[in-house]
Amino acid sequence: MSGAWVRRQAGGRLARSAGPVPAQVDDYTVQCQQDLGDLIIVRLYKERYSFFPKNPWYCNYVQVCAPNGRIYHFPAYQWIDGYGTLALREATEYVAEHWAEDSFFGYQYLNGINPGLLCRCTRIPDKFPVTDDMVAPFLGEGTCLQAELEKGNIYLADYRILEGIPAIELNGQKQYHCAPLCLLHFGREGNLLPIAIQVPGVQAWGWVLCECCQRLSQTPGPDCPIFLPSDSEWDWLLAKTWVRYAEFYCHEGISHLLETHLIAEAFCLAMLRQLPMCHPLYKLLIPHTRYTIQINSIGRAVLLNEGGLSARSMSLGLAGFAEAMVRALSEINYDNLYLPNDFVRRGVQDLPGYYYREDSLAVWDALERYVTEIITYYYPCDAAVEGDLELQSWVQEIFKECLLGRESSGFPTCLRTVPELIRYVTIVIYTCSAKHAAVNTGQLEFTAWMPNFPSSMRNPPIQAKGLTTLETFLDTLPDIKTTCITLLVLWTLSREPDDKRPLGHFPDIHFVEEAPRRSIGTLRQRLAQISHNIRQRNKCLPIPYYYLDPVLIENSISI
Repeated sequence: MSGAWVRRQAGGRLARSAGPVPAQVDDYTVQCQQDLGDLIIVRLYKERYSFFPKNPWYCNYVQVCAPNGRIYHFPAYQWIDGYGTLALREATEYVAEHWAEDSFFGYQYLNGINPGLLCRCTRIPDKFPVTDDMVAPFLGEGTCLQAELEKGNIYLADYRILEGIPAIELNGQKQYHCAPLCLLHFGREGNLLPIAIQVPGVQAWGWVLCECCQRLSQTPGPDCPIFLPSDSEWDWLLAKTWVRYAEFYCHEGISHLLETHLIAEAFCLAMLRQLPMCHPLYKLLIPHTRYTIQINSIGRAVLLNEGGLSARSMSLGLAGFAEAMVRALSEINYDNLYLPNDFVRRGVQDLPGYYYREDSLAVWDALERYVTEIITYYYPCDAAVEGDLELQSWVQEIFKECLLGRESSGFPTCLRTVPELIRYVTIVIYTCSAKHAAVNTGQLEFTAWMPNFPSSMRNPPIQAKGLTTLETFLDTLPDIKTTCITLLVLWTLSREPDDKRPLGHFPDIHFVEEAPRRSIGTLRQRLAQISHNIRQRNKCLPIPYYYLDPVLIENSISI
């Protein structure tokens, strides 16, 4: 038997004696007669037709006491306004307790909300002059930097795409920005740990600039020190926090907004304009476009508008945020969107403990096999692909409107064979579903503890060692107002829709033939097996990774 204990505070009037009076605090205990197994998520429902009025409730937290004695703690500290659902996950508290640890810092590159940035390093770049003397104490006995490079145990996180973007003022105070570099080592104990961080200092590019126009480059120099784990506690923590700050922009602007929301919107609009409803590709793709245009339109109006929430919480402002996306768009390559290629390109195809890689490839394989069955049913030969003018118009519009006609992107302007079409459609469906889930589902868990994911920095990058204190560290983090706005944005982005449709569940019947409907059933079976495998594996993990559990992946980008 499991027991759940809920504490909440009422914030409005209730009729007669049906509930608490305003501002009253109550504890609720709910008994369950069966073992619920490992808990991943708790959802609190405030139903329209219960005795609860529409007045807002404030939920502090939920504690679940399992039969084996384990106590799950799900922090909430949020209002339930109106009727709806509040989804709670346990990981938020874990982040608050472990965010400063090197092991958790490294873990986030593998299984956090931006797991596609890390690359294997085979040669130390000239702009990051790390020497063996610097890092030898952190590599273990009997080895050296060159040996670890050759073994493939050194990894690099390079935020060069953020280089040179100017910061703005927030709340009347100048903000600061930089493009750090971080070197990590995968050690014998199985942990990925940071061993060197370069935090660029303020430099003028070619001529003297006024203070408000100063840029930050990755050029090494006396004002661009390399910080090490052996430095003072606060120096090292602040260096890692600058890296986490850069992660904010690479995740929110590039991995999340650009590479899922905006690209999926281009796929969707081209489909609506070029493919009629009776077209088999329309039937295959339409479930994966549900609400995408609507949610992006709301985002532009509420989050990305001039003077809106994002503009008031990011040190780069809307212009700098857009600049990062423009740069990333100019580097998007079609071959890298084929998921198996991306892991090989980054040299992380055999990196242990990379559960994101394991789960994403499993889901990718299920989707690719599903797409193969559908495509080969409707396109029995290459000539059928090449002769489909509506299909070719769809592909051409995506190349022109999404990639802006950039030939170096490698995006096709036409498709000539069945395998080419299978690859293309698999990329589209994966982008619109699992790829978004990987970077969106855990947002609030990893970001609610602001020092782990700051959106702005109030002091310039540290240019000398030994000067950072607790006071200067806190003064560098975002102020309270900026933090609150950022949390509001991230909370908004993390809310689940009330009518969520998990991957593979298509209640709207578009295919009427028996063969594609059998393929849908087979897809669900494969996804159910993946879900089972993930949950069994997670039982043995200190930090469960479930963002790509198919039951938590939506068919489309709807939030």
